[in-house]
Amino acid sequence: MKNFKIPHVFIFLSAIILFAGALTYVVPSGMFDRVVKKTGNTGQTFVVPGTYKEIPKHFSVQGILIGENVESFASPTSLLGLFTAIPKGMNQAAALIFFVLIIGAVVNIIKHTGTIDVFIAMLLKRFSHSPVLLVLILFFTFAFAATFLGMTAEFIPLIPVLLLISKQLGYDRVFGIGILVVGSTVGWATAITNPFNVQVAQSIAELPLGSGMGMRILSFAVCSTMGFFFLMAYGKRVKTNPAKSIMADDPFILDGSISINGAALSKKHVMIALTAFILFAAILFAVQTMGWGLVEMTGGFFTVGLCTILISRMSGDESMKAFVTGLEGMLVPALIVGFARGIQVVMVEGQIIDTILFNTAELLGSMSQSTAVTGIFTFQSLFNFFIPSASGQALVTMPLIVPLSDILGISRQTAVLAFIFGDGFSNSIVPTNGVLMASIAIAGVPYEKWFRFIWPLFLILSFLGGMILIFAHHANY
Repeated sequence: MKNFKIPHVFIFLSAIILFAGALTYVVPSGMFDRVVKKTGNTGQTFVVPGTYKEIPKHFSVQGILIGENVESFASPTSLLGLFTAIPKGMNQAAALIFFVLIIGAVVNIIKHTGTIDVFIAMLLKRFSHSPVLLVLILFFTFAFAATFLGMTAEFIPLIPVLLLISKQLGYDRVFGIGILVVGSTVGWATAITNPFNVQVAQSIAELPLGSGMGMRILSFAVCSTMGFFFLMAYGKRVKTNPAKSIMADDPFILDGSISINGAALSKKHVMIALTAFILFAAILFAVQTMGWGLVEMTGGFFTVGLCTILISRMSGDESMKAFVTGLEGMLVPALIVGFARGIQVVMVEGQIIDTILFNTAELLGSMSQSTAVTGIFTFQSLFNFFIPSASGQALVTMPLIVPLSDILGISRQTAVLAFIFGDGFSNSIVPTNGVLMASIAIAGVPYEKWFRFIWPLFLILSFLGGMILIFAHHANY
């Protein structure tokens, strides 16, 4: 098992698509009715509880080969459907794919000016005698950004920076990417004000937005502390004995795009950093107050890149070369996002997601209160494999979980907490999470290596989450 190796990420995700396609032949198809409700200028689609109906499957040679739509019947995924699932997934994830490409390109322009190199050198010099403090600051920066603002993918371009810091401090690749992924995971999962999971779930549960914050702050304190100490314990083992690294055979050679032996800090570097910080803050403000999405954020990052070019006085050719180099570096991670979305495409077109949802709700309804509340958490963790989008998962599952929790005598606030725990902790481990797969790909960490590292922490956080949920239920949260 120690020498087990998962194939290239594209082959791995394609195998999961094939497995999902096979499920559409054996799992009964069915569907809930859905209703669109207006929220401001946008519409959200909600599942209508109590409307599930099974749909008979239609099998034919044509259906198996190229697909065949027959009225009132569900069609299992065809051979052609397996191949079209990937481009369909890329089409559905186009905004996120383009976002990943552009922030990679823009950050590379900033790298090209030497600004990032200079500031990393300053950080390492400042914290040379207290590296743990530097890791603490970085870890909780990502954790706070995730728990308050729902920021995760925005930090992908910083992964090469984290790898360099990890190498200079005597750690390995896994530790470097762990600073970001573990920090953002515990932040996202405890969601003090995260607009993409807790606020969506609370609006569906008809709870005041932001209510119940005390329990989530407690959860953040407990889980982030555990995550940080877990990461540092691993880092200490690696630093003491590199042979104990999960990637002990990795020479940890970086591509040299970032160097700490650059020029001294100049006025140009300060202006670029200050401008990027102000514009980044403005983008976040617009996300929170003006409803900006990925498309608008991408435009904002274009602005950051343009300002950087103007301040640094780069020539057109030089700036575009840096831009294209940044795009090239993010191409594989961006495509991974599309491949991962293809899994969801297959299961939606095969109409089996609602069947899984319906049967799970039926099972939870037969449980005791304490068992059911942890059952909701477990179900959301597993369901995250099929819909690794917090808001999308909330719109599908919460309309069923809310009335179910009312029947079982579980408070809606506790049901929302179970949802965010289930969605959040599993984000660190499910291979259908495009952001996770893109992140570890950039870091050069194979999925099976990452799984070995994160699996114990996932179990620990899941146990803590279960205990917090039981406490919340008995405390009438």
